[in-house]
Amino acid sequence: MESASELVAFPLLITPIESNYRACTIPYRFPSDNPRKPTPAEIAWIDLFLNSIPSFKKRAEADTTVPDAPIRAEKFAQRYAEILGDFKKDPESHGGPPDCILLCRIRDQILRELGFRDIFKKVKDEENAKAISLFEDVVRINDAIEDEGKRLENLVRGIFAGNIFDLGSAQLAEVFSRDGMSFLASCQNIVPRPWVIDDLDTFKLKWSKKPWKKAIIFVDNSGADIILGILPFARELLRRGTQVVLAANELPSINDVTYPELIEIIAKLKDDNGELVGIDSKNLLIANSGNDLPVIDLTHVSQELAYMANDADLVILEGMGRGIETNLYAQFKCDSLKIGMVKHPEVAQFLGGRLYDCVFKYNEVSS
Repeated sequence: MESASELVAFPLLITPIESNYRACTIPYRFPSDNPRKPTPAEIAWIDLFLNSIPSFKKRAEADTTVPDAPIRAEKFAQRYAEILGDFKKDPESHGGPPDCILLCRIRDQILRELGFRDIFKKVKDEENAKAISLFEDVVRINDAIEDEGKRLENLVRGIFAGNIFDLGSAQLAEVFSRDGMSFLASCQNIVPRPWVIDDLDTFKLKWSKKPWKKAIIFVDNSGADIILGILPFARELLRRGTQVVLAANELPSINDVTYPELIEIIAKLKDDNGELVGIDSKNLLIANSGNDLPVIDLTHVSQELAYMANDADLVILEGMGRGIETNLYAQFKCDSLKIGMVKHPEVAQFLGGRLYDCVFKYNEVSS
């Protein structure tokens, strides 16, 4: 972790944290499992990470900021495949047994050690530029929906459609390199409700009462995800009087948006009056989460974010990595929403849903 200051626990987690929180939704193994033998779940997840190596290697080879990129990319592929192979032989090697945080951390660590800081930079910049040009249209389509509940549902569908832009999923990386993603087409193609976890109706009821003073949103990918999914939703919260804090990664990981990138994106979207298409953005804050992975362990966040979160009454974790794979069952002292699309077959199987199904998990804390 390369955070400038010490990381702390997110202050809205239910305490004692030790007995109430674990940053892993899907158990890869149980205490009764043989510690020296990989479980079927571990093998399935190790294979999922093995299958992602070719697309990561391809991005790394094309990184013009790194000298001898193709040679180093090959080293990355070999070294990571070797470590994943070791886990299959002995789950306790390399700081195991493995979970999704460890598997992500090792992958990013190898890339960074070989000099790759941000292999998805080019595609992030291209996708951000495309999404910025569509932002106003998407916002106006939402604004034109007079019924409050229908507008909320449309904004939520926009979050799911944006969340498809995820290059950590081998299948989606393949689709993306072939023909890109159309945001509005994706909105039309969201699987029909009820979703695999679907608390939207309960959330709608609460939404109609305009209850929240301050929301913390842990954001996910660049491009359509942050710009056409999360920001129109955040803008709607601002319109309704909620202060919004967007928490973004400190360091690059896959195509997740980083704190510096998000500052730049918001600056480009605001007009001369500091408005986001007619809505004052003075209550929109951006925080560095202190994180450097596409998943998040909420016992390790930046002090800046912890301070800003103290008085929040709504926590939103968006995306498969943060909202589903690591924090689906995380319990908070305030209302919380976990929202994301299921993009790995292993996650779909665990939840008993379909691939590309949607998770909208809302927990209300009675005040």
